[in-house]
Amino acid sequence: MKTLSIDVRPAEPQDAAAIAEAHRLSWQHAYAGLIPHRALAKMIERRGETWWRKATRGPATILVVDVAGTIAGYATVGLNRSRALPQEGEIYEIYVRPEYQGIGLGYLLFGEARRLLKSLGCSGLVVWCLEESAHASQFFRSNGGVDAVEGMEDFGDVQLKKLGFIWH
Repeated sequence: MKTLSIDVRPAEPQDAAAIAEAHRLSWQHAYAGLIPHRALAKMIERRGETWWRKATRGPATILVVDVAGTIAGYATVGLNRSRALPQEGEIYEIYVRPEYQGIGLGYLLFGEARRLLKSLGCSGLVVWCLEESAHASQFFRSNGGVDAVEGMEDFGDVQLKKLGFIWH
């Protein structure tokens, strides 16, 4: 019998290429048809291996879910960027490669991100997602989030509504 290892750990600079690939695949899957193609392509292109290598050095913390040596997803976490909200922590991003979705890795990664923020002394947390992203909204609701705030996000000539899910 073969044992499959699944580990959530802080990202390291040598993970940069794998995170860039997870980012590209998950963003194409999540946002094709929601974010205009040109804007989405530019956002993905901007965050290649070099960008992720620098990002592993802070100020945000990047967690990766490593499945038998493959980076299946990542989360970026840190202090809440919205001064208008009382929640102290924020999960800036949480994405899982499409072929690894639906098996609980997102829940595992989300739980570890929440534990990390709590261990850093953060009271409460916020996560933002596009309103049209039904998959993301359902994920955050199923994890106990309440969509309590709204905002707008600019993508070139298009503005899309975003929802802020909060946990106390």
